[in-house]
Amino acid sequence: MQKIKNLDALKVLNSRGEWTIEVRLSLENGIGGAATVPQGVSRGENEAIYIEPDAAIKNVRDIISPALMGIPASEQETIDKKLIELDGTPNKSRLGGNAILGASLAAARAAANAAGIPLWQHFRTLYGLAVPAANPLRLFINMIEGGVHSNGNLRFQEYLVIPKTTSFADATAAGKKIRDELMEYFKTSGGAAATNVGDEGGFAANLKDDLEPFAIISQIAKKLGLAEAIDFGLDAAASQVKANPAELFLVYEKLLSRFHLSYLEDPFDENDFENFAELTRRSGGETIIAGDDLTTTNPILMKKAKAAGSINGVILKPNQIGTVTETMAAARLARQYRWAVVASHRGGETDDDFIADFAYGIGCDGLKLGGPDRGERVAKYNRLLEIEKQKLGS
Repeated sequence: MQKIKNLDALKVLNSRGEWTIEVRLSLENGIGGAATVPQGVSRGENEAIYIEPDAAIKNVRDIISPALMGIPASEQETIDKKLIELDGTPNKSRLGGNAILGASLAAARAAANAAGIPLWQHFRTLYGLAVPAANPLRLFINMIEGGVHSNGNLRFQEYLVIPKTTSFADATAAGKKIRDELMEYFKTSGGAAATNVGDEGGFAANLKDDLEPFAIISQIAKKLGLAEAIDFGLDAAASQVKANPAELFLVYEKLLSRFHLSYLEDPFDENDFENFAELTRRSGGETIIAGDDLTTTNPILMKKAKAAGSINGVILKPNQIGTVTETMAAARLARQYRWAVVASHRGGETDDDFIADFAYGIGCDGLKLGGPDRGERVAKYNRLLEIEKQKLGS
């Protein structure tokens, strides 16, 4: 068992040009692990609190490092329990969710490095539940985006294409074909400026209404012979949308009937458990109605959503809750509820690809990783392609 010798941290830039932190952990044998911490742009009010990077770095050096010294990196639950106790707040506001998650993830990566195994395999061991041999993970590819992630006029945040394959190579190829054709469409219809992208690599388009993105993508998929090879999904991020529930219901009914959405995330305000439940009831189980801001990877909120019948799927974001152990607990609870489980990147991302290993390791049903365009998103695609190549032995 390789014990922790030291932790340090430094400031680095995220994909929005904002400061975040990287935490580096060293073991007594010289092996180590590092993790950079993403941050959400559209954040739920119950997410773990991020503090200023300089303060988070000081906490890593002065409080976290001495407390974790001598603990085996493989003992993730012990490490995360210590981090939670050191912080002592319900929302990680003392030490900072960024300092805590950075330390938690760095420990996981150091443990995997020390054992000589891929990070996904270490995550699978920590998870403890069986993952099907045919991993169910599908890619949720952001094609067009609006809301707070874009300077375009669309109210909803992410228009997603979900290839009907669990082959990462095939899914990425299909997504790239559609994206390339979208690029040509927007060039022709709006000029070079129309091909600008938002925070997560989807096109930041100005379109006539909330339905047009899927109409355009449908037309392109048909042209490419991919119409039967993809599903559609939408992250409405409705806490950021100025519309009442009655208006939103009308829009969703049109989207569901016309484009047969297989996935719909955060369709109402983050505290509106009742209208979530009504939409879930109306969809009859044919669409995954997922909670993100509603549940914030938090078992307490997940239990509330279960009692209300609000959702049948959940988003997992480690930085919403703060530690690897807590994220794993949320995943196990979701499986107990028989909910679909989708892991996700964040709007303010880094080049760290841990979320790809996490999603594959615990056998998520889906992974939101942006468009195949910006470097910090491409890093996740490439990591999945690497995992698939290694698994196939080619």
